[in-house]
Amino acid sequence: MSLRIHVLACCFGLGSWVAVNGLWVELPLIVNTLPEGWELPSYLTVIIQLANLGPLLFTLMHKLCPGRLKERAAIYSVLSIGVLACILLAFSWDETTVVAAASRSTAFFILTFFLALVDCTSSVTFLPFMMQLPAHYITTYFIGEGLSGFIPGLVALGQGVSMAKCVNATQSSGNLTEEDMYIVQTEFLPPNFSTEVFFFFLAAMMCISLAAFSALNRLPRTFELSTENLVPDTDTVASVCSGLDHGAVTEGENSNPKRHSEQSGQARPQLAKPGHSVFQLTFIYFMVVWVNGATNGLLTSVQTYSCMPYGNLAYHLSAALASCANPVACIVAMLFPKRSLVLLGVLCLLGSVFGGYNMAMATMSPCPLLQGSALGEAIIVLSWVFFTGILSYVKVMVGVILRDESHSALVWCGAAAQTGSLLGSVIMFPLVNVYNLFQSGDFCNTKCPL
Repeated sequence: MSLRIHVLACCFGLGSWVAVNGLWVELPLIVNTLPEGWELPSYLTVIIQLANLGPLLFTLMHKLCPGRLKERAAIYSVLSIGVLACILLAFSWDETTVVAAASRSTAFFILTFFLALVDCTSSVTFLPFMMQLPAHYITTYFIGEGLSGFIPGLVALGQGVSMAKCVNATQSSGNLTEEDMYIVQTEFLPPNFSTEVFFFFLAAMMCISLAAFSALNRLPRTFELSTENLVPDTDTVASVCSGLDHGAVTEGENSNPKRHSEQSGQARPQLAKPGHSVFQLTFIYFMVVWVNGATNGLLTSVQTYSCMPYGNLAYHLSAALASCANPVACIVAMLFPKRSLVLLGVLCLLGSVFGGYNMAMATMSPCPLLQGSALGEAIIVLSWVFFTGILSYVKVMVGVILRDESHSALVWCGAAAQTGSLLGSVIMFPLVNVYNLFQSGDFCNTKCPL
């Protein structure tokens, strides 16, 4: 029975962020088809931020109408919507409509909003349900939550990327054949399996999570419920998601299972210690705002401009490996927790240096440094992996520090994280889509100076 519950808890955790993480790692294939092209990630960051209306409404209903909102019914609804949205994406992700005289990926945007709504709302529904189980199953749930980013990244690596090749095409300017012109067009070879198959895979993952929840919900309540204050209600409410993939705001607050299991023996001595000074807390909250703004808005909005000039393979590896780096960083934080603010500040600065390189290459698009060389491709991929991994570690440890500071400190941590994510998305959207500060290119027709 114990092993079965562990497996079910892990599978239940898979549904927390698998849909949004899956969308991000599939973007290297999607951007070549949808009309938004390289601007697509900037749209997604804003859509995912809007999806935070889900946990906000859930919280308001919980506070204003206590007892009337059925938690289990909400989870069934959330997971069912996720399954349906993934299936609909498989059939209609490339359907477009004309909006304001321009072709837009309306179906993709609407279904992405519902998937983000599912994942964001999971932050305030899944964990309260898991608190009804004994404490040791919480750790297994967090393992599943980490796998929700790791597994889509691995599947995306197996899917491969649509390699580009240049082909000659004829462009007719009239009825006279002598006026026909020969142009070079970019043609993309198919990956190992299609985008539709990948979305069906995401639907299957959501179905597994739904089945696991149904099984957990039917377990006989013969065991003693967990009474440990693992994830207080106020903390869960504050843990509204950042929306990216490669992790959420809740990771910083909840992704340290080891510390959760130790909390009953250590929480009181830690709370008895003197708290951080005002200057230290200001520095901590600044790191929260900056790290979440960078990882969930500023850099993710321009990842196409940063990576695509080096080729589809570079973008594909950057997206997939960065998705894997996030849960790995959380595991490292669990095994090697470092609370030194000096060290975290240095790591934050180091991660920002990698982020600065990524942003610099985006501003130089479509002709960044070392374009067309294997060295340039390797550097941009590693830069994105280290940027995501290092700042994810900082995000986790800052959340752990504030959790031990006080409950209200963790509430403000959630607010600061959400503020940073929102600011990053809102700042970058007009820069990309209105002022056109970042330029896209074409694999075959872009000519860069040597």
